[in-house]
Amino acid sequence: MDRFQSLIAFAKVVESGSFARAAERLDSSVSGVSRRVAELEAHLGARLLNRTTRRLSLTEIGQVFYERCVQLLADLEEAEEEITASAIVPRGTLKLTAPISFGTRYLTGAIADFRQQYPRLRFDIELSDRAIDLVDEGIDLAIRIGDIGSPALIGRRIGVSQMICCAAPSYLAEHPAPRTPADLLSHPCLTYAYSSVGNVWRFSDAKHAVHEVKVNGPVHANNGAMLAALAVAGVGINLEPDFIVADDVRAGRLLPLLPDYVAPAIDINAAYASRRHLSAKVRSFIDFLVQRFADHPGWHLPSIATPKRAGAPLRVTPERRESKR
Repeated sequence: MDRFQSLIAFAKVVESGSFARAAERLDSSVSGVSRRVAELEAHLGARLLNRTTRRLSLTEIGQVFYERCVQLLADLEEAEEEITASAIVPRGTLKLTAPISFGTRYLTGAIADFRQQYPRLRFDIELSDRAIDLVDEGIDLAIRIGDIGSPALIGRRIGVSQMICCAAPSYLAEHPAPRTPADLLSHPCLTYAYSSVGNVWRFSDAKHAVHEVKVNGPVHANNGAMLAALAVAGVGINLEPDFIVADDVRAGRLLPLLPDYVAPAIDINAAYASRRHLSAKVRSFIDFLVQRFADHPGWHLPSIATPKRAGAPLRVTPERRESKR
């Protein structure tokens, strides 16, 4: 027995006052509607309708059951309407995770502006530099710096960040500026714990030749903002995404190094668990971030790098691994 269809048949019979009119409204046969109601009564072990040749009436228990049945069907209809609406207009709660440095600097304003457009949407945010499992923790969307972290995730590029090798004026006043990547071996370097290549810093020259150097230094940390602050304090040389150090570079607190070499650019990606039935809240927020960060994201230093355009689908390769910052 299909209990759901039997409940609908029973409710329509009561509302219509006859099996024949209920059958018309349900585009079914009279015998089919009668069979469904009889199956429901057999399942419940109770008579719901008094049947005579002239009229139908509810039994006492049938009246109680009908009231509950109507409420149940109304609740189901309302739930279906809400789900359908949420697939068109962003609403509900968007559970989001992002790295601490990027989240505090750039997502704050983006979320505030997005909610101006969709005030019914609520954000539940976890800023963390650890790799959160989206499925296990019920996360709708993750912002990832570098690779999205899992082949099971779908990613879309929302922006691009250029890695910048830099040091404070106070540091350079006491140490000769490195001229080549190999010179970094004689300098204290600030290293990032979540780097996929460990302490290996990579650069390319004007002829596109790759130069790799394994650096070391006094501080190894899992947060890029802390490393940038230590670099400003003159503790050592840093290699950081421009979204972390751009303000310090513009203000002169950090000076770019190795002008004849370029460090890699890294993608900023939005990652989610599946393309199927992607909700309006996730789809719309990703589109919003692509638009916001595509051309003038606020962190690029044009004299240093001209990064790729955001918004293109992400193609994951083994070399592009996750880096949180």
